[in-house]
Amino acid sequence: MTRASHTKGVTLSTDGLPSWLDPVVHAVETVEPLQLSRFLPPANGAGRQSAVLILFGEGERGPELLLMERASSLRSHAGQPSFPGGALDPEDGDPHGDGPLRAALREAEEETGLDPSGVQLFGVLPKLYIPVSGFVVTPVLGWWREPTPVGVVDPNETARVFTVPVADLTDPDNRATTVHPSGHRGPAFLVESALVWGFTAGIIDRLLHYAGWERPWDREKQVPLDWRA
Repeated sequence: MTRASHTKGVTLSTDGLPSWLDPVVHAVETVEPLQLSRFLPPANGAGRQSAVLILFGEGERGPELLLMERASSLRSHAGQPSFPGGALDPEDGDPHGDGPLRAALREAEEETGLDPSGVQLFGVLPKLYIPVSGFVVTPVLGWWREPTPVGVVDPNETARVFTVPVADLTDPDNRATTVHPSGHRGPAFLVESALVWGFTAGIIDRLLHYAGWERPWDREKQVPLDWRA
């Protein structure tokens, strides 16, 4: 099956989702943009349209999320763990319609080898903005109905592909606050020998909160962003 036929007829559906995703579906349907981030798309329409795939699967230890670590050689967000995703291409279609859905699936396939035909898209969060790179990001949520093998497709883009159990993300021992050299503070997760921070951690943090999965954690526990040194 070609990539185009994988992603041509993209639709959103909550039919047949596992019941544990109900709180996430509710959060997606009710959350307001400013409840997710103080960085919203510029009113003048500036910014490069992009999308990420927030993919929930069922692993050996229950619900899990698919993440990847970006190659250290990339121009923007190098070395950062992130959701699969990237900028919209013209063939993805209307950036204010279903273009982000196609882009999220296409990028996930290109970066992780994911088979989009096994993914059921069930929700879209409000568009957010990443000031440092100028991306306007549409977070697209999916259920990995039929899991397929994933891994690094292009080492120039991706360092590794991995899944993280939601139980690890909600574990207070794995949570911290990052402090950027600029002084900016944000949530972080120390999971799978990775420090998940920045935009990706912010989205995960808000999803856990509004889905009611968040557990009390020590917000005074700080991790400097040069933690690997």
